[in-house]
Amino acid sequence: MTDKERYREEQIEIKLQFWVSKMLLLGILLFPFIGLADYFVTPENFHKFMVYRGVITAVFVVFLWLNTLKRNKTYQYSIITVIIILSAVTIELMILSFGAHASTYYAGQNLLIVAALGLIPFSLPLVVVIGLAIYAIYLIPILVLDTVTNMPVFIANNVFILSTFAIALTWRISAQKTMLNELNLQYDLAQEREKLAGLVAERTKELHQSEQWHRSLFENATDGILVLDRNGIIVNANERACAMHGFARDALVGTFAGLLEADGGKEPFAERLRSLAEGAPRVYEAEHYRKEGTRMAIEVSAKAITMGADLYIQAFLRDVTEKKKIQEHLLQSQKMDSIGTLAGGIAHDFNNILTAILGYTDLIRRDPGANDRIISRLNVIERASRNAGRMISQLLGFARKSGAEILSLNLNDAVQDTIKLLERVLDKKILLRTELDGGLPSIEGDITQIEQVIMNLIVNARDAMPGGGTVTIRTRSAEAADSTAGIPPYAAPGRYIILEVADTGIGIPEENRRRIFEPFFTTKERGKGTGLGLAMVYGVVTDHRGYIAVQSTPGQGTVFSLYFPASERSATGTTASAWVPQRGSETILVVDDDEEVLGFVKDTLELNGYRVIATTSPMNAIDMFKKHKREIALVVTDIIMPLIDGGELTRRLREVRPDVKVVTISGYSRYVTDGGEIEASAFLQKPFETSYLLTTVRRAIDAERTTP
Repeated sequence: MTDKERYREEQIEIKLQFWVSKMLLLGILLFPFIGLADYFVTPENFHKFMVYRGVITAVFVVFLWLNTLKRNKTYQYSIITVIIILSAVTIELMILSFGAHASTYYAGQNLLIVAALGLIPFSLPLVVVIGLAIYAIYLIPILVLDTVTNMPVFIANNVFILSTFAIALTWRISAQKTMLNELNLQYDLAQEREKLAGLVAERTKELHQSEQWHRSLFENATDGILVLDRNGIIVNANERACAMHGFARDALVGTFAGLLEADGGKEPFAERLRSLAEGAPRVYEAEHYRKEGTRMAIEVSAKAITMGADLYIQAFLRDVTEKKKIQEHLLQSQKMDSIGTLAGGIAHDFNNILTAILGYTDLIRRDPGANDRIISRLNVIERASRNAGRMISQLLGFARKSGAEILSLNLNDAVQDTIKLLERVLDKKILLRTELDGGLPSIEGDITQIEQVIMNLIVNARDAMPGGGTVTIRTRSAEAADSTAGIPPYAAPGRYIILEVADTGIGIPEENRRRIFEPFFTTKERGKGTGLGLAMVYGVVTDHRGYIAVQSTPGQGTVFSLYFPASERSATGTTASAWVPQRGSETILVVDDDEEVLGFVKDTLELNGYRVIATTSPMNAIDMFKKHKREIALVVTDIIMPLIDGGELTRRLREVRPDVKVVTISGYSRYVTDGGEIEASAFLQKPFETSYLLTTVRRAIDAERTTP
């Protein structure tokens, strides 16, 4: 609530309490006084009506006292609501006792409506409710307890009451707006008076503080500030400008600013000075000398200012030397990101190709006409395709298109698989040796990332041995409490699996060893290293809750030791499950923009009894689904498609039939987790085999049948 609203509410509460008191006093006076008319109008009811009037007057006196106890809108609203209802009931008793529907005492309800709507600053909703309540108290008892014999009079009474209510309500709305405007104006005037009262004191204080304030801003600015005259002579410099250049203020003041610029900057400085003197602000970069003769890159923002009849140039100087270095690193990083994006796109498309190759290979193998010679050749194709798939998985990991898939794995298997991959590309002068502990517990990790770490360390070892040498890879386990294991003292308690990669190379000097894990730090020649390899190794090991240590002696080689927490689970096996036919007769809609993958999935399902509706267009799929929405038991859709992706397609299909089951497929393993947003029944990562496809489809359809 704003200050103005709070002020308005306080004033309304004050007025509300005041007018409630006035209305109660008016009731205390009017109810007995109007009772004199009872003696002349209805003498037979005079005594009874005086009792009514006496009771309600006494109630008014009590509520008048209660009104003084507390000032609160809800409290005052409650008082006036209760007293108005009681007054209306009292008047209605008189009406029923004297003439009922034709009674002239209905005028009392009119007066009550005028008093309620005219004297009390109610909220409009409460006004309407109270007005209708008064009218209801008048009308309902007559309709229930009286027989209307004089309809014209009864109608006239009702019209008069309703007209009074409408007029009073209209006046109330107008008066309330006027009252709110007045309160707002009062607040604004009070605020202006306060402002005017403090303005003189504030301006006086500002005049005294102005010089100190501007001096403080000038001296404590984080940027250097130079003030030049129109000829380029420095007339003032702040502390930051002096520190940047390494000169005292006295040495800078009176010096031609162009002398600070590096070679070749004199003429451009004169041109900029002339442009600034003509009134054009400038932002530019330059190189300035420090006192010791080194150069620094600075960013200058300059503008001409006029003080009296003199013109000066105010220049803000920011040292961007480190920023320039970071920009160079970022440029290199962007190159790597671009390569990663390209690699991800190629890997995704290649997974589609592998899906078709492996799928049709499996279909041909199961063809009754395939002899042993054909099957033998198919096995070669399959092995080559699986090797390609493994390389693609590594490529996706490099491109960061594959999410981490944490499994229990055997570190020895990761070492051996990586060595097999690198043996074909390493120089013959490099000897790879392994000393692997066969009884290692498993670790929790992502196989792709672990293999990347091992690959990076082996490649680094190769680069450290340009004339050849030996790379030794060892694995062992140890307890953190074992002081001889070499585990860092800050490591958490527990058992660790240790991976060591040792080389016989040139070693790492002490001054470089402290920085080897810094991103972009490299000792290789320009263009031969990005400085990201060991940074990636450090990041992966840290993400796996592990630790890394380095021992190196120049000329004697280097040892990288990686410590991974041991897992209590057994390592996940990699053997393929046996093919189990999963036949069916249901109708399945298959959507994939790759025709080869689409054909493989369609043929596989049809060979196993399913009725398949296949299309490469998501838009056609929507039309087909609308046409066959009751027949289709399952939708199998690719996620990455043009125009409409698998997620959007799924949402549109469920707008037609909310209970449709969907199996999503993609070459990106990150959709194993991200696909959860699509609410798919299952996910198939390309490339996949026929048995896995059929099993997944069968389970998805059966799950639909068993859904309650």
